Amino acid sequence: MTDALVSALRRARSVAVLTGSGVSAESGVPTFRDAQTGLWARYEPQELATPEAFERDPGLVWEWYEWRRDLVRAAKPNPGHRALTELERRVPSFSLATQNVDGLHRRAGSESVLELHGNIMRSKCSVEGMEAEPREGDESVPPLCPGCGGFLRPDVVWFGEALPEDAFAAASGAARGCDVFLSAGTSSLVYPAASLPYEAARSGALLVEINPDDTPLTQHADHALRGRAGEVLPALVAALGEA
Repeated sequence: MTDALVSALRRARSVAVLTGSGVSAESGVPTFRDAQTGLWARYEPQELATPEAFERDPGLVWEWYEWRRDLVRAAKPNPGHRALTELERRVPSFSLATQNVDGLHRRAGSESVLELHGNIMRSKCSVEGMEAEPREGDESVPPLCPGCGGFLRPDVVWFGEALPEDAFAAASGAARGCDVFLSAGTSSLVYPAASLPYEAARSGALLVEINPDDTPLTQHADHALRGRAGEVLPALVAALGEA
């Protein structure tokens, strides 16, 4: 933690953040790959997380996501989530884009959250594309849309699908307009989300990476803080002093 970084954050009028699976992993939420264990170890991602997989075997895909939803329900926000909630309270303009689908940022109290890959706890109609929840007592697997009777599916972005246009446009705008950009717990490999730090840097933002390991972003960062988000983020916010 350098004095220059702490000073820049204190002066910042606008901060944008991108978080990835490393942040959720500290709450016990398995990364995408780690979620293919036990009964699910014999499946490849293409068999469980694509539109084609759902069309081929919607019951199998729904059951995998139900298993993952149980893991998310048992998870709790960690100190990294809570530190970002505190940072949002301190900064006049704050935006938090996340690649995580577990909703833990909102559960921690963050308000300006852009869910780039959707939310695993929500469902939507596979036919109409609108958010919907099953009727009470519907035991179909997957359950049926109350409106049109089509299958419900998890409201997440699958391989081969585009990110929610509004959410990504808002995240891109926040990246271009911020003074400081924090990239926390992400491999910086998954596009288009991985493009956001570079947009911020091109617009003159101070670029900060928080990760235990080097990533493709590391060499471009003004500050590369090595460690877990649940340790580094609370320390960074604490260094800002009393609000």
